[in-house]
Amino acid sequence: MQHDLMRTCVLAVTAGVLCSVFGMTFAGLRDAASQVPITDDVDDPAVWGQLYPLYYELYKKSVDMQRTKHGGSEAVPRTPTGTDPRTMVSRSKVEEDVGLRTMWQGYPFAVDFREERGHAYMLEDQTFTMRQQAAPQPGACLNCHASIYVAFKKAGEGNIMRGFEKINQMPFAEARKLVQHPVACIDCHDANLTLRVTRPAFIEGMRAYKASQGIQNYDVNSQATRQEMRAFVCGQCHVEYYFQGAEKRLVFPWSKGLKVEEIQAYYDEIRFRDWTHKDTGAATLKAQHPEFELWSQGIHARAGVTCADCHMPKISQNLTASDHWVRSPLHNVENACLGCHQQREPNLTAQEMKGRVEQIQDRHWNLRQHAMTALLALIADLKQAKDAGRSDAELVAARYLQRRAQFYLDFVEAENSTGFHAPQEAARILAESLNYARQGQLAVRDPSFRPTIDIFDFPPSPTAAPAPTPPR
Repeated sequence: MQHDLMRTCVLAVTAGVLCSVFGMTFAGLRDAASQVPITDDVDDPAVWGQLYPLYYELYKKSVDMQRTKHGGSEAVPRTPTGTDPRTMVSRSKVEEDVGLRTMWQGYPFAVDFREERGHAYMLEDQTFTMRQQAAPQPGACLNCHASIYVAFKKAGEGNIMRGFEKINQMPFAEARKLVQHPVACIDCHDANLTLRVTRPAFIEGMRAYKASQGIQNYDVNSQATRQEMRAFVCGQCHVEYYFQGAEKRLVFPWSKGLKVEEIQAYYDEIRFRDWTHKDTGAATLKAQHPEFELWSQGIHARAGVTCADCHMPKISQNLTASDHWVRSPLHNVENACLGCHQQREPNLTAQEMKGRVEQIQDRHWNLRQHAMTALLALIADLKQAKDAGRSDAELVAARYLQRRAQFYLDFVEAENSTGFHAPQEAARILAESLNYARQGQLAVRDPSFRPTIDIFDFPPSPTAAPAPTPPR
């Protein structure tokens, strides 16, 4: 607690010193003396930093690597090579958890998947991951790994949608030449610091989601409230997605809703698969980082608390500037949590608050382990049955149940809060995953067993029947 209090004091003093030194206004924390022009074509955060020095100094702190009990990573030294110059990386999840490697057999994530680390590393980690050697990566990956708004504009000759479509289908190495920075000021702000969404995939995804609720032609930048935008700018990247068709169009599968079963239904309807599982032949899905979707089902979302409220809270109670050192709230409990929670519990301490979070995450992790055990048992049974010569027709139900159990488990595995963004929803998803895995085992053993859900029959390989194009 003393460490947290000291950090809060340091930030408050730093804010005061910078405001004094740079002559900044408290309303915008803008350097009144700076004559640096900021336009819609400036993506270098250092240039923005001349105008907004406090925000920039905080933004640069995302290079720090500090883990929590259930997430993040301390720096792991590595020896640079000709193809990867990094001297520090984060911990390898697939080396520490054999279940993940088994779950992803035949997919690049089985080769390389590491603990998350700060935004400062998002571009270099995607550039040098061994997944780049395991399978060709498209330019679409840069949507979530780079400051790409200006690149979209240039590639589309002023039209970001056209540039988005062009860059998506480029080979990653070619598209990588068009960007220089990880996520930066311009990706979430205009020159006056007004929040905005710059990613076409989110604009299209939110329009599809609102249409499912009966709201047609929704435009996020003109219709969202400012508080909604404090979540939407993060949801541009922290979401589930897939690459559609040969053009590798980045699509957020939200036309049926944001819940895991609604996204699963979307994929089933279009017969989409990310790959065919190497050991079982199941048409499997790889969940990505669906923090936005899981958060939307939780108590914080229902209370109107957004990503920025917790991950970018006020620097101090006396300075309303958002902390642009984006990090886990567990490293910043005083500012991220207690400002709200002490309104009802004045005597609540940072240590007790952190303990409550870790208890939720401990329970989630235990349930995750049960679900993983069940999934691995199903994969082993399916592999044994396949190797023994069981026909594709005999394994239809069990393979689909693996697809479903695995996607549900991966949905909360790939989500980076260890269940905290929506504890009850995460527990429900894991319980369903466990249930589907055990039903899959029954389907392998007993041909007369009838699962409790509808079964979709996928061809044994992705080339047997091309997936139809989903609606946008």
